Amino acid sequence: MVDKEYCMSSFLAFRYIVDNDKQFADGLRHLCCPRVPLAEKQSVRSAEEIDTAIRNTFRLISHEKKALLLSGGVDSSILASYMPEGSDAYTFRFMGGSFQSDELHRAELIADRNRLRLHYVDIDWTTVDRHLPAVMRNRQAPVHSIEPQIYQAALQAKADGVTMVVIGDEADYAFGGMDGLYAEDWGFDTFVQRYIYVNPAEVLVNPVSINDFFEPYRLGPKSLNWIKLMDELMVDESRLSYLNAFTAARISYIDPYATLRMSAPLNIDKLRQGQSKYLLRELYTMKYPDLSLPEKLPMPRPVDAYFADWQGPARPEFRKNIDISKYTGNQRWLIWCLERFLNILDDIH
Repeated sequence: MVDKEYCMSSFLAFRYIVDNDKQFADGLRHLCCPRVPLAEKQSVRSAEEIDTAIRNTFRLISHEKKALLLSGGVDSSILASYMPEGSDAYTFRFMGGSFQSDELHRAELIADRNRLRLHYVDIDWTTVDRHLPAVMRNRQAPVHSIEPQIYQAALQAKADGVTMVVIGDEADYAFGGMDGLYAEDWGFDTFVQRYIYVNPAEVLVNPVSINDFFEPYRLGPKSLNWIKLMDELMVDESRLSYLNAFTAARISYIDPYATLRMSAPLNIDKLRQGQSKYLLRELYTMKYPDLSLPEKLPMPRPVDAYFADWQGPARPEFRKNIDISKYTGNQRWLIWCLERFLNILDDIH
């Protein structure tokens, strides 16, 4: 079903098209990512059980020439300890290494500790702009700002003879990494305001109501099941970014955390005391007892620098005189990328 207005609003609010049956235009079918049923995930209750489960996963893929996307954070550093000695690891490097240099040093330390061959994936705006058409064609929709750089890493790994890339994206969702969202018991309206990326009503001429996306999770007049929403909408959005980038590059990947779940409910008190992913923190300390726990950071991308001088969209689907200065670099990417995709649609049709 073609519903361009819905798709535009969904992308701005959630960074992907929530309804798998709605498309931007005739003949398009945006990429969808099937959910792993909770019953099919392995239940774990301790750092030791997570360790065993990940070891078993690596045994299943022992025949692959594996490489690791290594950020130096808790999740990828844990996975580095299971990689065979001499394996390749890939770390993003921006602006000649001046952007988030502390994270680069951490990745170098972890690679050296586990005797991995570290490769830099150098990214600048030219790289992003060059790869954007490929990842948008594969998804048949606008994309998250991390996808062109993941695609570049995938191409490098493939050129190096790697057959499978190991990632650690879903640790946050399986083990309570989104501590900011667990910080309080959200009401319906406050969660909507906190969760969305760009409010379509602020930038689109014909926006679709944001609240409609959240209605399936409503529990009452003022509350919603925000944990279930995170388990579904947020995981779908994140998983799609990796699926799209790797399938566009035609290389396999695996996330050992994606098949795991905690057997006990999350200890919300621990999360609110600053102990996000407390089971993985324990496992990290088992692996690296002499290292301090690294600060949690999202995948680096200097979008503030990329869009510092951007004046905003010009297409008729967007409102005139948008105050683009009030939006962050990540938000500007969503608006810009949507406009870029709509331009491509015009060329196709």
